[in-house]
Amino acid sequence: MKKSVLTFGLISGVIMSLLMDGTVLLSDKIGSGHSLILGYANMVAAFLLIYFGIRSYRDNTLAGRISFGRAFACGILITLITTICYVATWEVIYFKFIPHFMDSYWAAQIAKVQARGLDPATTAAKIAEIQQSQQSYQNPLVNMAYTAMEPLPVGILITLISAGILRRKATAQPNGASAVMTT
Repeated sequence: MKKSVLTFGLISGVIMSLLMDGTVLLSDKIGSGHSLILGYANMVAAFLLIYFGIRSYRDNTLAGRISFGRAFACGILITLITTICYVATWEVIYFKFIPHFMDSYWAAQIAKVQARGLDPATTAAKIAEIQQSQQSYQNPLVNMAYTAMEPLPVGILITLISAGILRRKATAQPNGASAVMTT
């Protein structure tokens, strides 16, 4: 499983990182709403390699048979490698090249709260919340946790779907004994 997980996880991670780079570069031109949609579409495209990784492992190592649990384990490991690549890329981009990128995000969030027309106390409380998030985002560990929470749910969903589609149980032998799955 290690070879399939590393191969497909790293390929998926590189694809996702390159697509994220392009999306970040275009974000000013296409707007934050569109970059969010494009970003998640890019994640889905990169995470499609989970399916191919599980299938490769099943067909090349397990003689065409895999349980849901083993398929899920393979897929979740690919997801984790891809997510680590995504987080590492974001950390480099954010802290080395565009450290003020999130300032426009936080400003937009504050503008949305102010545009709602809420009472002054509620508006002030929500703005304080946003400013607290902005402050904590400067901590690299918090930043990494927030960043990992972007692709992780998408990867888990695609892993579940792929494991469900690709699972194949061992077939019964003609003498009544069931075939044993090998690893």
